[in-house]
Amino acid sequence: MNIWLDTTLLSQYSTNEYDRGCPDDGADSIVGSGSIGFDSPVVLQSTEENIRRLYMHTFICSKTLHIQECCGVYWLVCNPTGQGKIAVLDAEAYALLACFHAPKTLQDVMEGVSLCPSGTARAVALFSSLGFLQDLDQSAPVPDQGQQQTLSAWLHVTNACNLRCHYCYVQKTSEHMADETTKRAVDAIIRSATQFSYQHIHVTYAGGEATLRLSQVIATHDYALQQAQEYGLSLSASIVSNGVALPQRLIEQLKQRQIGLMISLDGVGENHDQQRPLLNGQGSFAFVDRTITRLLASDLVPSINVTVTLRNLNELPRLLEYILQRDLPFGLSYYRDNECSAHLSNLQFTDAHMISGMCAAFTYIEHHLPRRSLLGSLIDKASMSTLRQYKCGVGRNYLVIDQRGGIAKCHADITRTVTTIDADNPLQVIREDRKDKEGCRSCEWRYWCSGGCPMLTYRLTGRNDIKSPNCAIYKALFPEALRLEALRLLKYEEPIVL
Repeated sequence: MNIWLDTTLLSQYSTNEYDRGCPDDGADSIVGSGSIGFDSPVVLQSTEENIRRLYMHTFICSKTLHIQECCGVYWLVCNPTGQGKIAVLDAEAYALLACFHAPKTLQDVMEGVSLCPSGTARAVALFSSLGFLQDLDQSAPVPDQGQQQTLSAWLHVTNACNLRCHYCYVQKTSEHMADETTKRAVDAIIRSATQFSYQHIHVTYAGGEATLRLSQVIATHDYALQQAQEYGLSLSASIVSNGVALPQRLIEQLKQRQIGLMISLDGVGENHDQQRPLLNGQGSFAFVDRTITRLLASDLVPSINVTVTLRNLNELPRLLEYILQRDLPFGLSYYRDNECSAHLSNLQFTDAHMISGMCAAFTYIEHHLPRRSLLGSLIDKASMSTLRQYKCGVGRNYLVIDQRGGIAKCHADITRTVTTIDADNPLQVIREDRKDKEGCRSCEWRYWCSGGCPMLTYRLTGRNDIKSPNCAIYKALFPEALRLEALRLLKYEEPIVL
């Protein structure tokens, strides 16, 4: 029997990383806050003692197992509410798994079929390790839902921008964060990190267009590094940019300090220009393309964030060709209605529009499958390679600091501040103002979708405790994204032969 899985991702499934506060998320997104980690390494080799244990124990298929046929002769299997690991099984392996729809011991199964004992035992061990089978004679692993180790902060260093993107939620002005305010902001982040015993801080520098204040960003980052070291904390950073004006000397400064870069790109040529024009109304794609070329030549690979609207939805295959040819990490973020763009009706999509358009994009990917997994890239801010109780760090481990030193819960709602950098522990105030989502409890995709963007749900419904307005889109696209992953595994991964 043959089983395909991505062995390069196995360690990632049980690693609690950190959430970068959803800096337009995209491909830069990391395992989110509230990740459910299991210390359950995949078992590929079984000792005689383990095999004897397998024969004695009773197994049953996990109740939340997701199975879908692939190419007519293979089956994709995963447990999206368990460990989330994905495998493709051939007919023989699938038949073995199906033997455990009712509780059985391995001995029971071996008596009913003619299979290789050692291979069958190793397959059962693998199924159990992947979360496909539940061992009824062993206690289930307890999810680790403890304290996240990273505090994420968004520094809105300027309100100015050299673009006028049609969907942007920021009311542009020339106002920027004063040098003294940036230091006080860093100090406030450090205070909250130490009081809540965080070990790591991630700072996202944003705006407006943060690269317009890059010298200030560099000075702020150097100060943050100094303060973090003094308090025994580690620090990482990224900058969100439109990519229009990044000369080589600035690229070298970012690279020297290991500051990651996320660039917004909504299409190729006119498809990008129609949503992200310069101040004078002309297109910006040529400048962004030049910057991406410079970055790759400098071995600084940017993450690409694509804002998907009704305008550019049908041209996604062309953009994906551009991204995949350059092997750029990316993420697709769905347009979110806001006060600044509410008058533009041709940005908002319907469920049918998005599902149809994304399926067309998936068809392009199917014919141009990359070697690396795209599970974290294809569906709006969803993480299909990790399990998360919450979509982002809002209300838990995320501070958004505006140019005046006010602190909000979400950068997309930055004008609604709840405290300031003068508070003794700003994160405590953020946590006390939190309202948890209570919906989605029975959905099989709940740990991948994580309820969708909480700010979007509240803005459109006035409630925090109900499912995302994009729920139907997520449910339609998750199986399609899984199908792409199955095809990728079959194309590039060597099967485990048992």
